Amino acid sequence: MIIGWCFICVFAVLINKVSLDVKVVGFTGSSVVLPCSSIQHDLKPQDMHVLWRDKDSETIYDLIEGKDSLETQDPRYKNRAQTFPEEYERGNFSIKLSNLTHADAGEFNCFITHSSYSNQETVWLFINESTVETGNQSTEEENQVPETQSNWIKTLLICVCLLTLITSIIALSTVYFKFCRNKSHQAPI
Repeated sequence: MIIGWCFICVFAVLINKVSLDVKVVGFTGSSVVLPCSSIQHDLKPQDMHVLWRDKDSETIYDLIEGKDSLETQDPRYKNRAQTFPEEYERGNFSIKLSNLTHADAGEFNCFITHSSYSNQETVWLFINESTVETGNQSTEEENQVPETQSNWIKTLLICVCLLTLITSIIALSTVYFKFCRNKSHQAPI
């Protein structure tokens, strides 16, 4: 039984490390926030490197030791990508990408590195036609809805997997103990 609980604990830790990609929807001509955060909030931004890369591995934005480093920024992102320096201390290294075009759609990667910690987050950006013509102005909150759905799906998946695992362990344990009890009650022939 102890082995079963150890397995559950290891499984829970491993499933927590597996994260679903974040999906964000933006509209042509508007802005969107691409989320990226460190799960370790006790790290100082001046001791970290945060690198944002697009689907072609081009530089979107770099933060080296807590400071902007835009020398290698791809010209497509010049004056379009911005960070939130007031959020660095909280481990939030999200970027805001403005003036979206269909060419921006695709995979974005955020790499956070520290001497004792590293993390990579993948964000998928989907671009829809602007809704301004119909009078519906999109907001950044609307753009974040897919991330909330992704988190909800991740939580549901973890719960279902853990529930299935626990049920299987209980069922197998019950069968095993009944088998052992029946075997010990049988008289030798």
